[in-house]
Amino acid sequence: MSGPNRMISAFVREFVIPLVLFLLLRSLLSGVFSRRNQPAAPPPAPSGGTLHKDPICGTYVSADSAIALTVKGEQVYFCSRECWDKYHEGSRP
Repeated sequence: MSGPNRMISAFVREFVIPLVLFLLLRSLLSGVFSRRNQPAAPPPAPSGGTLHKDPICGTYVSADSAIALTVKGEQVYFCSRECWDKYHEGSRP
């Protein structure tokens, strides 16, 4: 082998191949350890209960978490205080 070819061969053997092996190993290990540190999935939302439609924004809200108001003997459910306020503003003379 001549001088330049020997230098290229030594460069590939002593630098490029170890670099590629290092990057491959790092990629494999980071994939293994990153999956291990991920937070657990959130628990599923509790099922059951009745959903009611907010008359202002149309959002469905559970009776347990809603702001309820009795209007003419019927329950009206709101998703938030803002919707409750808007409902009251619209019902004022």
